[in-house]
Amino acid sequence: MLDLVVRGNLVTPTGVVRGGYLSVAAGKVVGTGVNDPGAARERVILDDALVFPGAVDAQVHSRSQKNREDFKFSTRAAAAGGVTTIVDMPYDEGLLVCDCESVEIKAADIAKQAHVDVALYGTIRPADGVSKIAEQVEAGVCAFKFSTFGTDPERFPRIPPLLMSQAFAEVAKSGLASGVHNENEEIVKTLIAKMKASGRTDYLVHGETHTPLSELLAIAEIYEIGAFTGCRAHVVHCSLGRGIEICESYKRQGYDSSVEVCIHYLMFDEDNTVSQKEGLAKGNPPIRALPEKERLWKFLASGAVDIVSTDHVAWSLERKSNPDMLANSAGGPSLEVLVPALIKGCMDRDVDLAVAARVLSLNPARHFRLASKGALRAGCDADFSIIDPTLEPWRVANSQTVSDWSLYDEMPLPQIKQTYLRGELIWNGERVLNEAGAGRFLKPSAW
Repeated sequence: MLDLVVRGNLVTPTGVVRGGYLSVAAGKVVGTGVNDPGAARERVILDDALVFPGAVDAQVHSRSQKNREDFKFSTRAAAAGGVTTIVDMPYDEGLLVCDCESVEIKAADIAKQAHVDVALYGTIRPADGVSKIAEQVEAGVCAFKFSTFGTDPERFPRIPPLLMSQAFAEVAKSGLASGVHNENEEIVKTLIAKMKASGRTDYLVHGETHTPLSELLAIAEIYEIGAFTGCRAHVVHCSLGRGIEICESYKRQGYDSSVEVCIHYLMFDEDNTVSQKEGLAKGNPPIRALPEKERLWKFLASGAVDIVSTDHVAWSLERKSNPDMLANSAGGPSLEVLVPALIKGCMDRDVDLAVAARVLSLNPARHFRLASKGALRAGCDADFSIIDPTLEPWRVANSQTVSDWSLYDEMPLPQIKQTYLRGELIWNGERVLNEAGAGRFLKPSAW
């Protein structure tokens, strides 16, 4: 007998199966289809609800602010948002994940705290060169993260081009991908110095210092280093349509290149959001003008965007509310709204929901070689959410996040009614049901 049968509108990477059936046994998907699979210990029969594959958020910063969020809250927010796997960045305050020991420390914390599954990025400390890449691969990281721009010399260091190429070459031996923060440091820091000297602090100064050219030069550098070294090159947060065109050109040449767009670039724009929210809306790269947002949607609908992620970080409010725009931290909380926000955007623009299933679930699972994740496919973990497409205001006051602010506060969004991890109900629309530590540390495996 099956453990669970769910009937609803199954969202797959190829289309929506109306009134389809999902069958589950022993925590795994047994199959999907339009025919009733038969007896089960539990049956969930839905009318207009979506059954969406568990999302894999490819870019999460759970520990950028020490003693703030950790996996205790980031994975609770994920569960409430239909995200069943997060891929956590290596730039923890007080613990740069750059060797075997730091990977093991972080994996031990996952085992104690996580409510959903967690995979880990590794990185390098410039002084170490590439000497500790292999040991991180052995310890189980699923990718490596580097940056063309230095936010902090210890927590978030810049990796210069020669060292970047050496690191790419070493990562290529493992078959894993190298994801890179895409901004040219010389341009940005030169313009920041000039802006500070001018005395300007308004909301426009961030976009004017982190220019489109600074982003595009970095993107070209990343893909060319990938082509030169044979490494899978990945741009982690593209805010510009031209950046996607550059990625497409490398794909046409046969290089394993990929591009990621963050959800805030698709949902917000400088004209209508940054002008009102100022520091709360600051990100690196910046949220761009309205025409760029619409260009990104066209590329998404065409299939040119590989992954959509959050770049989630739950900064405390004092880190985001300085009247001097340049003094605020970059980024914000969004794990809980990733899936409903993208679904809303797709519905608003008549974009096939299969696109959302690809960029939120299937593609990131493949990218990080998380073979049991990413689709409602026989043999995969039975990770999925049940979503009521009816729009209701999402309120940060009722959320599972540690944060008391959000750009999405009061935004009408579809509702995540239930989330399942390996066939177990972990979110019932009101609270997280599983215990901390029920989530697992995921290591990459052959797809």
